[in-house]
Amino acid sequence: MSGNIVGFIDVAELALYAFTLFFFALVFWLRREDRREGYPLEDELTGAIESAGGPLHTAATKSFRLPFGKGTVTAPTQGREPVNIAARRTENFGGAPYSPTGNPLADGIGPAAFADRAKWPDIDAHGKPRIVPISTDAAITVAPASIDPRGLKVIGADGKVAGTVSDLWVDRAEHMIRYLAIETGSGAVLAPMAMALVRRDHVSIDAINAADFAGAPRPAAAAEITRYEEERVVAYYGGGYLYANADRQEPWL
Repeated sequence: MSGNIVGFIDVAELALYAFTLFFFALVFWLRREDRREGYPLEDELTGAIESAGGPLHTAATKSFRLPFGKGTVTAPTQGREPVNIAARRTENFGGAPYSPTGNPLADGIGPAAFADRAKWPDIDAHGKPRIVPISTDAAITVAPASIDPRGLKVIGADGKVAGTVSDLWVDRAEHMIRYLAIETGSGAVLAPMAMALVRRDHVSIDAINAADFAGAPRPAAAAEITRYEEERVVAYYGGGYLYANADRQEPWL
């Protein structure tokens, strides 16, 4: 009988065992952590909350302190009211698509979908609103070699004039234009700069028709826009790429 208890175990084998245990522990931890947002699940037909799945499937609740006195948030999210969307299921089976029942640009369906973000402005490293009208920040100007869209007519998807660009909303952290303020017949609205094409004599925004601009969501404050409002502004114009005209909803083939 040999007195060497570990004579058949070497360092490489120990390293393999240690790595295997670590790998299984990592997978277990990741599978719990990736269930913080969007859980617990809901039944697709009834909306009933499904079981959380126990400790092997659900991460413990964590609280995160937000900077600049914005309070705390929990994950998984607690205390958030459900978002009611004006839509109906087209067929009675799990995974069936939804169709908007009101204004498709604002109903939150398909490309017009939005997230329920915080109702305060996106802020920079100094705690100040990040996106503001350029008229309120003298340190930011339009580059001399670029076309200043202020004063130009805005043309919608139907080729009609929607209004005139009255101001630019700029990102003070990245020094770029985020939104165009457009003066319509019923007041000023914002349009995402990423969806605009600036020409020398006009600005083209083919996301929605000219008449739809007046119904775009508007910020409550004159010189700042909340994250909640940004989601709805972008979703409104994004939905136009599908819902603005009937021919956009038809298949290409």
